Amino acid sequence: MIIKLTQAHIIGAFISYLLGVFIVPFVIDFCQKEGLVDIPNERKIHKAPISRLGGVAIWLSTMLTFLFLVMLSYYPYGSLLSGILLGGSLMFLLGLIDDIYNLDAKFKLIVQLSIATIVYLLGVKIDTLFNPFGSAIDLGILSYPITVLWIVGISNAVNFIDGVDGLAGSVITVNSIALALVAVAMTPAQPITALIAFILAGSMLAFLTFNFNPAKIFMGDSGALFSGFLLATLSIAGVMKGATLAILLPFLVLAVPIMDITYSSLRRIMKGSSPFVADAEHIHHKLLKAGFSQKKTVAILTSVAIVGGAIATYFSGILKHYFTYIAVLLSIMIGLSIISVLTKHPSEKE
Repeated sequence: MIIKLTQAHIIGAFISYLLGVFIVPFVIDFCQKEGLVDIPNERKIHKAPISRLGGVAIWLSTMLTFLFLVMLSYYPYGSLLSGILLGGSLMFLLGLIDDIYNLDAKFKLIVQLSIATIVYLLGVKIDTLFNPFGSAIDLGILSYPITVLWIVGISNAVNFIDGVDGLAGSVITVNSIALALVAVAMTPAQPITALIAFILAGSMLAFLTFNFNPAKIFMGDSGALFSGFLLATLSIAGVMKGATLAILLPFLVLAVPIMDITYSSLRRIMKGSSPFVADAEHIHHKLLKAGFSQKKTVAILTSVAIVGGAIATYFSGILKHYFTYIAVLLSIMIGLSIISVLTKHPSEKE
């Protein structure tokens, strides 16, 4: 039976999860045999070598699921979707090469800017800005630099938060689901955007099965850049193309990575160092140094992501009219996360 696109969202998440659970163990074994592992150092938290090509499993399960659903329904032709999938694959490839050969930061930035330019030319662009005092502001020639800044910034922001077992994967999962729900609620709805976001959420949940503390595999730059790129471009295609106020919703959905990259970049610039040089002073590092365990740090920052996503989904209208029970579920998850953190002493190690 042909699956209609509107029925594919949950099915897509389910299939990508099953594929991911099947693929990840093979990636772990391959990395261990080939020595493709992340070696501990003074900047890193883990104590033993960990497989670092989790992005391969995330990319494969996401792309294979989408292709499978396309064969069962129809191909939604358009340069916008092509830009997202092509750009995401190129970003994954860049991250994969970096995971293996450790590329220069400036070279990676140049390639990222080039990839963002390609998807901009294919139609993934921010055309207007929200104006609280009147009609929307047409960006004109500023559309290009703002779009590129958003895509490259969010891609790297997601990469920045990948420093604690389960953190990046948890935040990406929450962000993906929130973007999917908002895309469905938009007028007109963006079902393709929602589909890809749900598929990414399923792939990430499968990865998290092996990435929660103590992690057996890391997503690496390949997984972080691929996921961050999808979040950035899906937020443009599925949210910013809607009502004028909708352009503000991605800032709520992506609150955690945006806060971290803003804090990290400003701190490095004020210290006179390059914002592209890695260090151990991110928000999750601060929480760890304050005495919180890795699991509590993940719970705190994931709770922030859930709150931001819940607020964005509420303002999109979907919680008001269709999925009120989601608000209750999110509230319970937030409450349990906070209770888990507060009922144990901050210095307790897990």
